[in-house]
Amino acid sequence: MRKKIVVIVAIVIVSIFVLVDLFMEDLWESNENLLKEEVLSIEESVENINFNELTPFEWDVAYAFDPYTTNDTIYETVGYKWDKIRETINEGMNQIVFLKDGKVVCYLYGYPENNGYGIYFTQENRTEISSASVINSKDDLVFQVVRSNNVIYLENKVRKK
Repeated sequence: MRKKIVVIVAIVIVSIFVLVDLFMEDLWESNENLLKEEVLSIEESVENINFNELTPFEWDVAYAFDPYTTNDTIYETVGYKWDKIRETINEGMNQIVFLKDGKVVCYLYGYPENNGYGIYFTQENRTEISSASVINSKDDLVFQVVRSNNVIYLENKVRKK
């Protein structure tokens, strides 16, 4: 009888952990939602914004991947595999990975028209990986705020320190 109770308690505990894991939002999803709130709250009169002051989480490097970049290339670039990554399937989609101390802390994916905003890095920030542009949080990151068809676009004007 005692073993039966221990087994039942163990099953209940494991079930609780599984359910919590299923319903818990990942850090990068939470941070993407926070970033979205910040971007969408930019006032109409703002033409330029400091990206470091806009991001509501800590990060040190961000990669913007070109359309059709394979998952393997993304994993190789960021240094490890994590779930829920998808390849972009069309031009104009955003696929941006923010890292802090080598770990993904924010993942932006999709069409700006669906997300309500888009972020674009200029080509001058290309890495040795031909399919990604990179910015560093230590850079002076002034982004131009462009509004079009109810979508906010942030486009950078990077100046190295």
